[in-house]
Amino acid sequence: MRIGELARLTGVSTRLLRYYEEQGLLQPTRTTAGYREYGEEDTVRVWQIRSLLAAGLTTRVIGELLPCATGPVPVLEACPDLLAMLRGELADLDARIDDLTSSRLALSRYLDTAHDPGAEHAA
Repeated sequence: MRIGELARLTGVSTRLLRYYEEQGLLQPTRTTAGYREYGEEDTVRVWQIRSLLAAGLTTRVIGELLPCATGPVPVLEACPDLLAMLRGELADLDARIDDLTSSRLALSRYLDTAHDPGAEHAA
């Protein structure tokens, strides 16, 4: 199938499919005229990529995980270093959440102590 059909089947734009190819996540074959050709397995691959992106993983990490992925959800098989990689990504995500929580608290304190001159006229 061509890129337009893959885009239609997956709901992913052709631009994004080309980006996935640039990142090494998709590897279509080329016709003699230079058109990209995708197989049925690429539909599942796109769903896997979208699912892993929704989990907050980068395309670099996804590229390392895809050989371990089966099915559209996907299910990750026990590949070497898979668990350590996922634990590292989870720790990074937890650290970002902690940083955002601290930033939110600081901003909230600034709002609590800020003087709003417009509030005097509204009362």
